[in-house]
Amino acid sequence: MNTIFIQIASYKDPQLVPTIDDCIQNAKYPENLRFCIAWQRGDEENIDKYKNDSRFTILDIPYKESKGACWARNQIQQKYNGEKYTLQLDSHHRFIKNWDEELINMLEGLRLDGYSKPLLTSYISSFDPENDPQKREQSPWRMDFDRFTPEGIVFFLPASIPDFKNLNKPVKARFYSAHFCFTDGIFCKEVPHDPNYYFHGEEISIAVRAYTHGYDLFHPHKIVAWHEYTRKGRTKHWDDHQKWWELNQKCHKRNRILFGMEKDNENLDFGIYGFGTKRTLTDYEKYAGISFKKRAVQQYTLDKNYPPNPIYPNEAEYENSFLKIFRHCIDIQYSQVPEKDYEFWVVAFHDDTGDTIFRKDADKEEINRMMKDPDKYCKIWREFNAESLPKKWVVWPFSASKGWCDQISGNLF
Repeated sequence: MNTIFIQIASYKDPQLVPTIDDCIQNAKYPENLRFCIAWQRGDEENIDKYKNDSRFTILDIPYKESKGACWARNQIQQKYNGEKYTLQLDSHHRFIKNWDEELINMLEGLRLDGYSKPLLTSYISSFDPENDPQKREQSPWRMDFDRFTPEGIVFFLPASIPDFKNLNKPVKARFYSAHFCFTDGIFCKEVPHDPNYYFHGEEISIAVRAYTHGYDLFHPHKIVAWHEYTRKGRTKHWDDHQKWWELNQKCHKRNRILFGMEKDNENLDFGIYGFGTKRTLTDYEKYAGISFKKRAVQQYTLDKNYPPNPIYPNEAEYENSFLKIFRHCIDIQYSQVPEKDYEFWVVAFHDDTGDTIFRKDADKEEINRMMKDPDKYCKIWREFNAESLPKKWVVWPFSASKGWCDQISGNLF
């Protein structure tokens, strides 16, 4: 049977039940669905309507006992029971009619094209539950490279798939989304989520691990579901757990060691959470146009061309093809910049000797714009080419009435 193991990690989410309802109602074969929910519950949610449904396994987890998204997803995958396919979701989605049949047809079509282990994933198109279905995005999305963070994480951005109306099959992908993945069920065993990860890093690590296990990544060329990105009315794990940053720091370190960006002084054994043997990390880097040790990217990738990236005639040309583009957001709390008459802010990045690598000051217009941010803190974005990565940032405000104010600084990994 074409059973589908549906994985949903939910954290105090009022959209969980509407998501499950819509998933079942729009499936062509709802009897083939097998749900496993990591229900990291608060007091406000109630999923009693599904507790006695034989299609459901519900992991009842008081939210205070949760260790984060990756841990919850790992708990779910341990309940995999041989279903033919698996679909990993968040707990805030809507679905097209017959979404299950569409996904199976896409995946099996790719298998007929010669891909023995195809995987469908993406930052799928958005919807707004406060204005649904009117606010459903009508073009399918893909994932493009955004930047390396100072901690060594690769961030992505969603973008519409060009000319999607003329496509008849999925497009090749470099990256993986944890909120939408459809592939063979055995993926739960072959590439399980690392419970030692907290949040950032899970998607790039899964992408590379999947690729090295022989999976080929694709973005669906048509909409099969929608995802809510706003997080309105949803408490996040880090809102409730004061020491989340400790888990996050350990996660960043583990990720850097996995990708060879940091020396492994702890002799970590990644075991089943490491790379596969079908392809190598270098194979992925050449496919995607990314260098983890250099934290660099090829122009072909920046130009949003589909993989695989071009093959270079020799190793020297390949090594010289990477651009070290540093893009970073400095977050400044409003309480750190209390004056009302700033003329400008020095914004600079320094190397490990204290020399300035890059400086671009914030003028009055940028300062005023940041002071109106809906998130109630200043976001100073800077991007530049760098032969060496900066180790420190400095923001030094200058006020018309007080002159030079307190300098604000932070270290980078």
